[in-house]
Amino acid sequence: MRPRALLPCALALSLARAALGQADRPNILFIMSDDHAYHALSCYGSQVNQTPQLDRLAREGVRFDRAMVVNSICTPSRASIVTGKYSHLNGVPVFNQFDGSQQTVAKLLQAAGYHTGMIGKWHLGGRPTGFDRWIILPGQGVYNDPAFLSGEGRLSIKGYVTDIITDLGIEWLATRPKDKPFFLMLHHKAPHREWTPDPKHQAMFKGRVIPEPRTLFDDWATRPAALPENQQTVARDLTRRDLKLEPPADLQGPALRGWLSEKPMEVEVARPDGTKKTLTGTELAKWKYQRYLHDYCACVQSIDDNVGRLLDWLAQNGLDRNTVIFYTADNGFFLGDLGLYDKRFMYEPSLRVPLLVRWPGTAKAGLATDRFALNIDYAPTFLDIAGAPIPADMQGRSLVPLLRGEPPSDWRTAMYYRYYHDPGHHNTRAHYGIRTATHKLIYYWKKDAYEMFDLANDPDEQKNLAGDPAHKTEFEELKAQLSRLKREAKDEDQFAEIPKDGGVDGQFKEFAPLGERGVKEAIGGCAKH
Repeated sequence: MRPRALLPCALALSLARAALGQADRPNILFIMSDDHAYHALSCYGSQVNQTPQLDRLAREGVRFDRAMVVNSICTPSRASIVTGKYSHLNGVPVFNQFDGSQQTVAKLLQAAGYHTGMIGKWHLGGRPTGFDRWIILPGQGVYNDPAFLSGEGRLSIKGYVTDIITDLGIEWLATRPKDKPFFLMLHHKAPHREWTPDPKHQAMFKGRVIPEPRTLFDDWATRPAALPENQQTVARDLTRRDLKLEPPADLQGPALRGWLSEKPMEVEVARPDGTKKTLTGTELAKWKYQRYLHDYCACVQSIDDNVGRLLDWLAQNGLDRNTVIFYTADNGFFLGDLGLYDKRFMYEPSLRVPLLVRWPGTAKAGLATDRFALNIDYAPTFLDIAGAPIPADMQGRSLVPLLRGEPPSDWRTAMYYRYYHDPGHHNTRAHYGIRTATHKLIYYWKKDAYEMFDLANDPDEQKNLAGDPAHKTEFEELKAQLSRLKREAKDEDQFAEIPKDGGVDGQFKEFAPLGERGVKEAIGGCAKH
């Protein structure tokens, strides 16, 4: 399943020609957070938080209302973003290590004359390739006082990870070669589980009652194929670590880790009068939801503030007019919807992502488009912006016409999705499916079970119509469309073998400590690979 590296001679020559006259070509800044649900941005109608800085991007650029991922899980999504290909062709369907020898958008932009950088959460295993300078979190990274890896070794930086990644991004921009356009991938850890906010943003949500989603207590009555087996529920599966419960003082080592990993079915909480109460059942589930959302939203608030800080720096340094800024997430996320947290399933909160693009003078300010945009589209879009050729084997399409408000007549009217990690974490069953403007069909291939939803009349995906005789015609039409999209994606093996997990969350022991070095020296010394 390992893809071959591909950079034909003709393409290399085209890239060399594209590098000429590069001074006025747009810079590209791609900001991505980890697990940021589209419905946790106020420009997408959030009921749980306000994101004024991200709203600023939406107001000054284009908001994509049907931005989706082709495999809603961290590492596979990142592989699709850098290759422009589905998981079965880029070799990363699960949490397996990315083969960095293959063609990537960073390599193509580098060959076209761009100065390329990767800062923050890489999460593809191994060393990033195609980047002139990089500094990354090892594996998932941590929220406080994180370690980083660069081409020269490992270093630790004091502080909160979202602030630090922004500092590193600004330092990278400040020390870049001024005679080249730049391509910078700035990837945040937040708001990934276990949702640890900094004190400032945590205080913003203290005591706030966050509205519950309509489906927090969904019983999944019409969807028995996979949901009853899942282990990512707010009510049953959040751990003591997730809930930030205080452990007994005498616990240490394995005993402490075991205690934090348990999923409590009763919790003692303090009342306003100082007495204590033990919560169970529905009351406990509601309390868990509030704890989860308080921390999650506080992490998002730090992202929002830091995006604003970066936008201000670009404006103060004259880079705002000729820099195309993207903001997105690697996948969607459940915020109690269907009773869940995490992602993986093809239901809307997991499938959809925020996508905001500001390109002064080109992208239509304030435009909201409902055309389908996929994460495999980002790589060809970057190349199109750079004036570089788009390889024929990339499966996505450039979003540039949509940014201009000029959608091509043959733009996709449906999208194909496939999730492989079965049983994997959270016991989510493997499935693939199709999403159209109005309907969705999901097939759990190991169970030979279908789910079909009329999204226009059932946006919360509560009523499975797959076995309803009244909807047989629609069901057969969607099955036919799904087969066609599967073939077009060159996904021909229904029961594909998948590689073993591993490789992306390792400790990277080959990176030697750099000792006490400042951020500026570290980022300035990142090796070229």
